[in-house]
Amino acid sequence: MRLELTRSKVRRAASSVAVVIATLAAILVPVTPAHAAYGPDQAVSLTVTSNAGPSIMLAQLTGTLAFDDGNTKFRYALRLCWGSGSYPMPNFYVSVNGSTIFYPSQTGTAPAPPGCQVALFFYDGEYTHSTTLTNVTLYVTGGWFYPGNTYNSRTKSVTYDNPYN
Repeated sequence: MRLELTRSKVRRAASSVAVVIATLAAILVPVTPAHAAYGPDQAVSLTVTSNAGPSIMLAQLTGTLAFDDGNTKFRYALRLCWGSGSYPMPNFYVSVNGSTIFYPSQTGTAPAPPGCQVALFFYDGEYTHSTTLTNVTLYVTGGWFYPGNTYNSRTKSVTYDNPYN
C-alpha cells in the first residue's frame, strides 16, 4: 500500500499543527495582569488649632495623596508636625469609605521645623482596599492643657474623593 501526500495535504497538516501549537501556547503562557496607574497627587494640608484659650497650633498634616485608576489603592506621602503648644504628641488615622480605619506606620523623622517641637514625622506608603475605594478621610487629633491642668483635645478632618469612580 502506497501512501501519497499531495502538497495541499501537507499544507493542511502543517496548518493544523501550527494552530494546535498556537492554542497551547496561548493557554499555557500566563497572562500578565494589567497594572493600575496612579492619578495626579492631591495636596494634603490640615492644621488643628486649639479652640479654647489662646490659639495654639496643635498639629499639622501635610503632603500628598493619589488614587489609582483601578479603584482599589491609594498612595500617600504625609508629614505630621507636632505643634509646640501641643501635648501629648498628636495622632492621625485614615478612614476608607467612611468605615475602614487604617493607621499608617511612621517611616521616618526629620528635625522639627519652626513652630513644631521634637520632630517632623514621615508616613509614606500605599494602601490597598478589598472593594472599590470611593473616598479617604484623614483625621488629626491634637491636645493641650488650658486653663491650668484641664486637658483639651480637638480633631479635624478632610475628605478626598476618588476621581475614578
